[in-house]
Amino acid sequence: MSFHPIKTKRIYEEIVEQLKGMISRGDLQPGNKLPAERDMAESLGVSRASVREALTALETMGILDIRPGEGTFVRRTSDSETFEPLALLLAFERNPEAQMMEVRRILETECAALAAVRATQEDLQKIEASLFVMKTANSISEAVDADLRFHFAIAEATKNTVLLRIMNTVSDLMHNTFRQARENLYANPSLGPRVISEHEAINKAIQERKPEEAWAKMLEHINNIESGINHASPL
Repeated sequence: MSFHPIKTKRIYEEIVEQLKGMISRGDLQPGNKLPAERDMAESLGVSRASVREALTALETMGILDIRPGEGTFVRRTSDSETFEPLALLLAFERNPEAQMMEVRRILETECAALAAVRATQEDLQKIEASLFVMKTANSISEAVDADLRFHFAIAEATKNTVLLRIMNTVSDLMHNTFRQARENLYANPSLGPRVISEHEAINKAIQERKPEEAWAKMLEHINNIESGINHASPL
């Protein structure tokens, strides 16, 4: 048995942790400008050198953007930084649609289960509102857009920011790849109503706080969507 010497955190590391915590809690939003180094140093009771070291570390991580003469800002991460490389990768894959459906099956079933446990009342209302638009849409295009919002609202309700980011990217790719096929599903007199009823079942399970049922209903829905898309288009 061997022990390693205990090391206390350096001052700049503690500043890094504080700033990361503020960003993860939403106290600092993308695009927000941080106070000047001098003001931060005074508030934290540390030297400006420690503050500068912390800011430089966070810039290296891609979290902050230091602009000489302007200040330090929380970095805005473009969706294209995730979306475009993944879209390019899929362009060279065999049967990328099937692979995307597999990813969606893995992610969205867990999203539904987590949402059933973690959703706030506001989250539940967002999910319900998206479903209402799907059912009362004036056009197929509007219904498909509401469908996308429904699934994104469920991802938001998980309270997992990493999962939400991944789901956002996957949803964008799915939306662009399968847009026409999904519209065809909604336009089909026999399949359209079934798609709506499947969403109703998912919503009901989440609203009633039944994670296992929400997981199962989401799996059933995604399996049926994949089957419907495969039959409705040459994908």
